Amino acid sequence: MPELPEVEVLRRQLEKEYVGKRMRAVDVKTRQYVKEARPSAKRVTKHHVTPKEFEKRLVGAKVKAVHRKGKYLAMELDNKNYLVFHLGMSGHLVKATGKRAPDKHTHVVLHFTQGGDVRFFDARRFGECFVADAETYAEMMKDLGWDAINDQIPWQLFGELVSSRRVKMKPLLMDQEFMAGLGNIYSDEVLFQAGLPWDRSSDTLTSNETRRLSRSVGEVLQDAIRHRGTTLSDGEWRDLYDEAGEHQNNLAVHGREGEPCRRCRTPIVRVRVGQRSHYFCPQCQSAPVDSKTG
Repeated sequence: MPELPEVEVLRRQLEKEYVGKRMRAVDVKTRQYVKEARPSAKRVTKHHVTPKEFEKRLVGAKVKAVHRKGKYLAMELDNKNYLVFHLGMSGHLVKATGKRAPDKHTHVVLHFTQGGDVRFFDARRFGECFVADAETYAEMMKDLGWDAINDQIPWQLFGELVSSRRVKMKPLLMDQEFMAGLGNIYSDEVLFQAGLPWDRSSDTLTSNETRRLSRSVGEVLQDAIRHRGTTLSDGEWRDLYDEAGEHQNNLAVHGREGEPCRRCRTPIVRVRVGQRSHYFCPQCQSAPVDSKTG
């Protein structure tokens, strides 16, 4: 699943290629992706609209900026609308020209006056593509926690927020309403770098451990962005230019079951809980619970 680093790579590439460019047409190939976000009594919900209504909100608009919060990517348009993408399990955006035949999993194509097309692929169909006005977009972003790299918060506050919960560390790091951006891959990597077990209770961390965890979040994600994201063996993550990432070559634990730890040479262990696999080093991530003062 594309996580914060992959989405940030796309954001930067889209910003470079399409800010200032205008959409001349929108080709909707799968109606399930044609949605509009609207405010409801408690939170923003998304409703299906016709392709004609969807196109009306986009055609003729110019891209002013490209934003990201957590795993959400949004093109801000000069008509006060936002075109928002969530890539789900297998979604990605690819720049292409009319000479390239659309992939069978292409669901929406944005045609620009310059720069070619942007095609939204999604083989497993868990992704989203919808339009929202500025107010609705802002409300939707409020439902997410702070962004794991854009919202810089002091480690002391980070520690207070972590310790205020009583939940296992990996589910907490993956909770998008707590902190937006981490998923299965990078939560494993962050916990390894911080030296914490995936099932450690968040309310038992010391001040030193929360400081280390806070630092690890930024370091792991920024390193993955520098390597253009992680493309696993399924090959599903591709960037805007249809190229694979390189960070899979730098993963410390995720996907490395049985391989030696890069620090201590102990074999990496995988445990399966529910529908997810957790990877960790039993030696490097077995630190005892310290006193609360650290």
